[in-house]
This record gives sequence, structure tokens and C-alpha cells, in this order.
Amino acid sequence: MSKGHPIGATGLAQCTELTWHLRGQAGNRQVNNAKLALQHNVGLGGAVVVTLYGI
Repeated sequence: MSKGHPIGATGLAQCTELTWHLRGQAGNRQVNNAKLALQHNVGLGGAVVVTLYGI
């Protein structure tokens, strides 16, 4: 239900959640008919990552 905000692990958790949605494995959080997913994460020192996933 919660993981806090561990340095480095937040981006990986986002990646995992988006992959589950695209695979139809997100349980009660599932977005129906997901074909694209966008990840945006801002880290320490101003590092920014934007990733687009698709099936």
C-alpha cells in the first residue's frame, strides 16, 4: 500500500507498475485496454527521466 520514497527505487517501482498495466496484471488498479504508459521521475540533483512504454 505504501513504500515511502526510497532513493533510486521509486523509478523502478514506477516501471514495474506501468509494465503490470500493459500486461493486464495490475489487479484492481488496472487501466482497461492500456497500450501506452508514460513515466516521469525527478531525482536528486535535478536528474529527470521520462520514458514511454508501449505494446
